[in-house]
Amino acid sequence: MANLKEIRLRITSVKSTQQVTSAMKMVSAAKLRKAQDAILQMRPYAQKLQEILAQVSQNIDPGANKKYAARDQVKRILLIPITSNRGLCGGFNANVVKRTTELVNGVYAEYYSKGALDILAIGKKANDGLRVRGIKVKQSNNEILDTPTFAEVSILAESVMEAYASGTYDKVVIIYNQFRNAAVQILQEEQLLPAVIEKKVVASVETKGYALDYYYEPSVEGIVSVVIPKSLKIQFFKAILDSLASEHGARMTAMHKATDNAGDLIKQLNLTYNKARQAAITNEILEIVGGANALNG
Repeated sequence: MANLKEIRLRITSVKSTQQVTSAMKMVSAAKLRKAQDAILQMRPYAQKLQEILAQVSQNIDPGANKKYAARDQVKRILLIPITSNRGLCGGFNANVVKRTTELVNGVYAEYYSKGALDILAIGKKANDGLRVRGIKVKQSNNEILDTPTFAEVSILAESVMEAYASGTYDKVVIIYNQFRNAAVQILQEEQLLPAVIEKKVVASVETKGYALDYYYEPSVEGIVSVVIPKSLKIQFFKAILDSLASEHGARMTAMHKATDNAGDLIKQLNLTYNKARQAAITNEILEIVGGANALNG
């Protein structure tokens, strides 16, 4: 059994750790509220934009806009894993890195072996995690996660879109954590390019399931040429906001569990300390009684 001094030092150390994890939990909770508000405000806008694009696309020739359309043959692929710059958030980063590794070594193994698969890592943990596993990362971007704005994300999205339009890549996939709530983050593997447009007929009581007929100015093609790039940028920005909210939620949950575990450990150490202290007192009493009996013969 450890001596009393070692147990006291251990209790002090665990209490200090508990204070740190408790502070990190409160900081993450404050950041989570701001990030949660941002993603919840973004989702209705992104959804409505998709509905407009789907409605307008019903009146256009499918082959009219080929810039972001699907290619006959996929020759090069770009993967974009989104993680965080900091750790201590449970399996948040590990899940993205693990899924990216599975894609590189599994689904897209043939492309990677031929050098036809590139990785754009967003977040320091994605870059470090993939390099440790021996996977080559072509480019990384860590600064965009500090204070992500639509203007900054648009610049990065435009570079990816230009690379696709020029034929550098034939498919772009984003891997990120979608925010559900503070305790639940859903790993998503989402195709950014080619653009996926779901053509649905907007049904209502008035239309009775028939497509509405509109006059478009200046033209349907002109509207689609503007809405598609906007939709792609919003999709990319939404993925980053989802990942940011998921990070704070995962870290808050992890720090909450760490604080509770530290409390349980302190209770166990206090019990061990009291037992050791009682044993020491008992030994001292036995020594005193034994000495007294020896003196009395």
